[in-house]
Amino acid sequence: MSLYNSVLSRLFSTGKLFLVTAVLFLVACGESAPDSNSAAQAGAAQESGTVAAVQEESAVQSAQESEEELIARARGIHERVITLDTHVDINTANFSTDTNYTMTLDTQVTLPKMETGGLDVAWFIVYTGQGPLTEEGYAAAHANAIDKFDAIHRLAEEIAPDRIELAYTSADVRRIAATGKKVAMIGIENAYPVGLDLANIEDFHNRGGRYMSLAHNGHSQFADSQTGEPDNDYLHGGLSELGRQAVAEMNRLGIMVDISHPSIDAISQMLDITVAPVIASHSSARALTNHTRNLTDEMLLRVKENGGVVQTVAFGSYINEDRRQFLANDRQEIMERMARERGFEILSSDEVDALSESEQEAYRQNMQRIFPEVNMMAPRATVSDFVDHIDHLVDLIGIDHVGISSDFDGGGGVTGWNDASETFNVTLEMVRRGYSEEEIAQIWSGNLLRVLDEVQAVAAELQAGA
Repeated sequence: MSLYNSVLSRLFSTGKLFLVTAVLFLVACGESAPDSNSAAQAGAAQESGTVAAVQEESAVQSAQESEEELIARARGIHERVITLDTHVDINTANFSTDTNYTMTLDTQVTLPKMETGGLDVAWFIVYTGQGPLTEEGYAAAHANAIDKFDAIHRLAEEIAPDRIELAYTSADVRRIAATGKKVAMIGIENAYPVGLDLANIEDFHNRGGRYMSLAHNGHSQFADSQTGEPDNDYLHGGLSELGRQAVAEMNRLGIMVDISHPSIDAISQMLDITVAPVIASHSSARALTNHTRNLTDEMLLRVKENGGVVQTVAFGSYINEDRRQFLANDRQEIMERMARERGFEILSSDEVDALSESEQEAYRQNMQRIFPEVNMMAPRATVSDFVDHIDHLVDLIGIDHVGISSDFDGGGGVTGWNDASETFNVTLEMVRRGYSEEEIAQIWSGNLLRVLDEVQAVAAELQAGA
């Protein structure tokens, strides 16, 4: 029996079917997408109604529990489900025999922190910042990517093979997790290192890359970035022709297309041409926090139509609107005032470059004194804010299309989930809100692994028909 039919059966048996009608009415009266998506919205509303009903029933159960009993129930769920985080950045200096993730490091993710927090699967990221679209730029980017691939393999195969293993499929994930070891997977953030040779995509796949974004903070040779949105400053008008070819090649190989950083037009075009489901590896809902890194409701509905999954990201300024506004609008003014009070002024990057080496060092020291103070003034983002975004996504596009990511060691982390050791707090908050164990299992890993399976199945069909 499907989850949907199972839920309906429970609703009829408990006399709570009226709640579906009420929720559908509330959703219909809420914020809507364009008329062309009305059918998709109706489907999302129906799903949200049934999910809300199950959560209401769970909330009744929670109200009858003591706090200790609720926490114990949440811990049981957390231990049984596979918890998976699709975005953990790395510094390869922490992947040597002398300094590595088996040790106590000042990073948000290590093996001890994963073990303490019950985080089972970490997607370690082969990230490359956007540089010049030149032969030299591509070569440097490729070298950076290979260094990170090698580092991840070194951790899993040489440094700590008894504690972590690299997975290439969902079956690998489940097999490894069942042994008690942690699971490493590899995502590629920015296809810039591919250069102009699409054969590098297959090489990256062979090295374990299972998702890739075509752009990051800056326009790549493949796609425009969302960073062009404020000034409407784009290079390709979405995807370049090479970008379109890259999507087809990723479909052929079984690499999930990641839509988290490209522009809205690039995302739309990727959804138009892909023959496999996509993922947003670390994005949240723009309807709640108006950041260009987040997805609009229209884009979210298109991901649902595509069969993909959105990995909600625990990045403070992406999930708390007050924090985003402070950092975007107020921080610079406060820093300039504090700098004047301390006898220096805030300079542009060009002005800093023009300083002597000793003057640059003095400037850096001054900035290092005030920057943390100003950031501490920003409103805090919390696990509750994070799960608000999960709720919005579930209500809009359904439980089957929502997942979790942290962006740890890349700027992510919120009060309550500031490193991998606090991972349980996310499950606890979902339990408090009435999510069932089956739903929590879907959100933590089931949906992402389902998409990976489907992407790899499409690749097998394409290769068989070649």
